[in-house]
Amino acid sequence: MLRNSRGNFSEIGVLAMGTLDRKLYRDLINLRGQVIAVVLIVACGIASLVTMMSTYDSLLLSQTTYYQQYRFADIFVQLQRAPNPLLEQIREIPGVAQARSRIVEDITLDVPNLADPAKGRLVSIPEEQQPMLNDLHLQSGRYIEAGQRNEVIASAAFVEANDLALGDTVDGVINERWQSLRIVGTALSPEYVYEVSGTELLPDNRRFGVMWMAREGLATAFDLDGAFNNVTLSLTPEANPSEVINQLDELLEPYGGLGAYGRENQISHRILSDDIEALQVAALILPIIFLGIAVFLLNLVLARLVSSQRDQIAVLKGFGYHNWEVGLHFLKLVLVIVLLGAMVGIGIGRWFGENMTQFYTQFYQFPAVQYEARLELILGTVFVSAIAAFVGAFKSVRHVVSLPPAEAMRPEPPPTFQPTVIERWGLQKFFSPAGRIILRNLERRPLQAAMSVIGIALAVAILVVGQYLNDAIETIMEVQFRQVQREDITLTFNQPRSVPIQYELAQLPGVLQVETFRDVPVRLRFEHRSHLGSITGISPETELRQLIDSQRQRFSLPPEGLVLPTKLAEMLEVAVGDTLTLDILEGSRPTREVPVVALVDELLGLTMYMNLEALQTVVGDNPSLSGAYLAVDEHYLQSLYQELKETPAVAGVSQRENALKQFEETMGTTSGVMNGVLLVFASVIAVGVVYNAARIALSERSRELATLRIIGFTQGEISFILLGEQALITLVAVPVGWGLGYGLSWLLNQSPAQNTEFVRVPFVIQPSSFTFAFLVIAIAAIATGWLIRQQLQKLDLIAVLKTRE
Repeated sequence: MLRNSRGNFSEIGVLAMGTLDRKLYRDLINLRGQVIAVVLIVACGIASLVTMMSTYDSLLLSQTTYYQQYRFADIFVQLQRAPNPLLEQIREIPGVAQARSRIVEDITLDVPNLADPAKGRLVSIPEEQQPMLNDLHLQSGRYIEAGQRNEVIASAAFVEANDLALGDTVDGVINERWQSLRIVGTALSPEYVYEVSGTELLPDNRRFGVMWMAREGLATAFDLDGAFNNVTLSLTPEANPSEVINQLDELLEPYGGLGAYGRENQISHRILSDDIEALQVAALILPIIFLGIAVFLLNLVLARLVSSQRDQIAVLKGFGYHNWEVGLHFLKLVLVIVLLGAMVGIGIGRWFGENMTQFYTQFYQFPAVQYEARLELILGTVFVSAIAAFVGAFKSVRHVVSLPPAEAMRPEPPPTFQPTVIERWGLQKFFSPAGRIILRNLERRPLQAAMSVIGIALAVAILVVGQYLNDAIETIMEVQFRQVQREDITLTFNQPRSVPIQYELAQLPGVLQVETFRDVPVRLRFEHRSHLGSITGISPETELRQLIDSQRQRFSLPPEGLVLPTKLAEMLEVAVGDTLTLDILEGSRPTREVPVVALVDELLGLTMYMNLEALQTVVGDNPSLSGAYLAVDEHYLQSLYQELKETPAVAGVSQRENALKQFEETMGTTSGVMNGVLLVFASVIAVGVVYNAARIALSERSRELATLRIIGFTQGEISFILLGEQALITLVAVPVGWGLGYGLSWLLNQSPAQNTEFVRVPFVIQPSSFTFAFLVIAIAAIATGWLIRQQLQKLDLIAVLKTRE
């Protein structure tokens, strides 16, 4: 008998759950507008997380795999000249696993169909292909042949950017001699994933390319037979990199060593790593905002559903449904919304992630990009979203199961009505009846109004954050390429030249103004901290290269002392007035004590400045020059470029407008793509928030609006009451959203990814960004208002009035 009773109870339970599931289906259909909006918002949160984290994982995986397979070095050092037998002593340094000596030289190239001179970096390789540090991935063509001293393997990006083909020749000035180089293959190297020369921070594949050439031919061309001028090392797992670097510097000091540095300071690796870190920061911040909004809306939708179904809940509990069954029914609604959002979000996130990963290959040269959206990432995202949604819905569900049936069958008690502030102040005469109703509703339901304001404000905030990134990029372009760099062309010499060369430069075609500079490689030391770089000596009267302070105002170069960029001062933990130790890494290599006299706020790089004459005194050798800034007449550019291509003393030519264009294409395009994705997600959220707020208001107020319609209010007046209330909430939410967006942008700006050695992203938000956010929300509100008005026109007055309060 007991067994039969248990069997009957089981059958009843199955039937009961089936009934509640059918009710769940009807609820989803009836609430389809709000459900779709919330599903899309959940999908945006999940998609943003999957997009950014999968792109981060894919780039990190591609980087790690590439480095391992092609033996990316751990330590690098450039020097003047060392005999080949010294390599054995380098290999004997404790902690060194492998050491490779090379010849590396920069030359000027004359590239077909390119008017201005290009810069080439020649890197020696063995005549016979063999495994080596910083190995080559041969992408097309063949390896160089033994004895063919003019054959080169060129970087794939350089060949592609200049529409070159295998067998084409490129002319170059090699050690003051004109020589033709024939391209027999294209390759990639882990040393140049981000292919820049080091003097520029942005890739310009048309004007800079790496070429690998037989060591014998390169040694002969630069008088380095039996010698080398570059070393790369790999370390054993237990090695101490700092100790290896110290011993290497000590060993190479007599041979003109310019200071060894680890992989973390290798420019290609550092820029790639900074970008990967920035992706990780964005992946941690933005999806949290999106998911937070989704949780907020789920709570609103569920609270409204509970409120509208009090009598049904009471009947269910009266018929014997347990609290956990009723609570589970509403949690199922949350679960369905999360699962639907997860399916849509994962699909969109994978699509965006794969495309963003491929997009990054425009700037980073990998043999293969391995896109990876880890299963644990996807499952973790869904789990976090579900937990967040359940937490948001918990309060409403708890309220459901705590209601006794008798109490739930009674109508929910109305709010306490009393005169509003407007009425107590006697200002009601200035408002129409519809206007007074709007104000009463907002004042009598302050929590509901506040929650709606917060939801819309968060959508506004996301839009502001997206625009902040655009504003920052535009500010960098204006400050760095308009205020700081005012020259048209920057020349660098292949070795320090005597002062009279400035007069020769002034005679070149179209040159209007010449200002020279001196670059001196140094190691800065302060207490236990150090930095490897170079000091640029310029004239205090310079017009073409200006220094700016924290207020972005120009200031004159002091006659003595060192001027540091603010970022470098932070890294070394020094302030104005502190004294630094300078190890000069050229000439007689003296060590000097120099005070910090000022800080500059350049946004790109870590350029240090000194008065040119003071720098010459510190170095202690004959006055010499490393390069020049030129102002030129653009009508003579072609003639000037041709002259510079044939000038042996010139090792590099860079044009400011090209650098600006490259910055815009690189940083601007990357930022634009990120902002485009962000705008899509933010717009969906904005529409979802505004629509849900209005739709819930319509559902809760339909009886009241129908009553007003019956007693004589026109269709336009009841539309004004409902939509006017939503418009007022939106108008209040916009400035709140501006404030939240400003704060979130500031927090994002404080992350390390926004303040690197190479780029400092300024905290700038233009008024147009706030206007843009307002316009997007306004359009969403207008579109939602139109939809709600259509539903108001279809309002069945009799059916609404027959519903029980």
